[in-house]
Amino acid sequence: MTQLVETPAHDDANTHSTRSKAWRHFSKLVDNEVMEDYSLRYAPRSFRKWTEYMVASTALGGIAYLADYAIGGSIFVTHGFASGIWAIAAAALIIFLTGIPIAYYAARYSIDMDLLTRGAGFGYLGSTITSLIYASFTFIFFSLEGSIMAQALNISLGIPLAIGYLIVALLIIPLVVYGMTLLSKLQAWTQPVWLILMAAPLIGVIVTHAKAFGSWSHFAGISTHGSSFNLIGFGLGAGVALSLIGQIGEQVDYLRFMPTKTTGNSRKWWAAVISAGPGWVILGALKQMIGGFLAFYVFSTVGSGKAVEPIQQVLGGFRTFLSPGLALTVATIFVVLSQVKINVTNAYSGSLSWSNFFSRVFHSHPGRVVWIFFNVGVALLLMELGVFGFLNTVLGFYSNVGIAWIGAVVADLVINKPLLKISPSYIEFKRAYLYKINPVGFGSMAVASVISICAFFGLMGSYLQAFSPFLALAIAMLLSPTIALITKGKYYIARENPYAKAIASGKDLSSDTCVACNQVYEEPDLAHCPVVHQGVICSLCCTLEKSCHDSCKVAVSGAIH
Repeated sequence: MTQLVETPAHDDANTHSTRSKAWRHFSKLVDNEVMEDYSLRYAPRSFRKWTEYMVASTALGGIAYLADYAIGGSIFVTHGFASGIWAIAAAALIIFLTGIPIAYYAARYSIDMDLLTRGAGFGYLGSTITSLIYASFTFIFFSLEGSIMAQALNISLGIPLAIGYLIVALLIIPLVVYGMTLLSKLQAWTQPVWLILMAAPLIGVIVTHAKAFGSWSHFAGISTHGSSFNLIGFGLGAGVALSLIGQIGEQVDYLRFMPTKTTGNSRKWWAAVISAGPGWVILGALKQMIGGFLAFYVFSTVGSGKAVEPIQQVLGGFRTFLSPGLALTVATIFVVLSQVKINVTNAYSGSLSWSNFFSRVFHSHPGRVVWIFFNVGVALLLMELGVFGFLNTVLGFYSNVGIAWIGAVVADLVINKPLLKISPSYIEFKRAYLYKINPVGFGSMAVASVISICAFFGLMGSYLQAFSPFLALAIAMLLSPTIALITKGKYYIARENPYAKAIASGKDLSSDTCVACNQVYEEPDLAHCPVVHQGVICSLCCTLEKSCHDSCKVAVSGAIH
């Protein structure tokens, strides 16, 4: 645990003067940045040693998940071909467009999704709620991916699902402990094999059953409307696909390690940011289509319930050119490899979110590694409770809250900052300069979530029930600039940051020593503490300080604000 060691320099009645001489000593887990990965901080230039290609490759390696196959299969089986194809396309377009500004700002300012949200209209404690939303995204999808792996182990090795869930959870933990340092190597080494195994089942079906593609367009699944387009089916299907909108958070958890953008690397920088940021959804939508196609292919053999299971889908594809025993072995290897690649990302991003949440609530930080165990534990509980059986319901509900959050963030980044110029041009994430709650983002998200959830439960009719995620997005993006104009941007910055111009320009950033922990940090990670420490303090020490009660943001001796 972090602890503050008091070292009184002299007998002084002034407590603030005495506290300014104190040093904060962190645990070995926090001090080891290879493990800690700057989980609560700006990622400094000295740590961002990877190339644009390596960062992008690592970020894209995390989208190897097979939940896309399950989601695509579920959409096509439930709503038929035409509704399914348009639902996936519409959701992909929304996810791509909303992902562009988020990816840019995270890579530009080298911060993760939680810190970005703080400075994009939510305030210091306002973003605490979004940390829970984001954390829930990571453990929901960890549990779905883990369930898919356990299904594969059950079919191939006969391992009971309950034991399989435990195995897939324990397998991931040691791989995530060393953060980006290990994950970058893991994703790079496994990517070529994964790409070959992903394409093989699809190619096998196309080559051996050439007419299957044409027949797919007539697939109705269990839809009462047949294979033709149905507006409600389209809305419901898009809502399930939109549950993946939070994936952009996992992408930027890697993109924050991008090298600094310069004139010389501008093209490579933008290519990496777009391809590994919003670009993930292009492959994601393709995988949903593949899942829908393979679900159609095995539908008549395994039935509607099993057709949405990725192991059954890829097994059917591999059986077109491999013997049954070999097909099962290769399909299992593919599923296990895919789920390891994505669940290390889910566990990693979850550890970042929980670190942010608990550090703000309890002013304590035992280290990112501790929250890996917590996040995986919650996911394991969901697996044991059978979350996969409620796939559409869980994801449909989650998409309302997730898209309200993303919509509010995007509105601030693309409207309030560059167009209205009400929000600060840079991302301010430090406690010392933020109001606890900014109604612009937090208020927009809260209102949009409540209204869309009411619609989701059918309180506003069947059409708005089907389109509740779209309603959440529209309300959040309209309310954000409206509230910003009404409040005149009052709740963005609590007091002026002397480093603001340097951070906004991104040029010639200098470093200084934190008077609380005696460590050196770059300017974006520094704040001035005029009350307790009376000097330069790092963002983490500022976050963990319990005694100040945010007094730096109110008048002190009539001069400090």
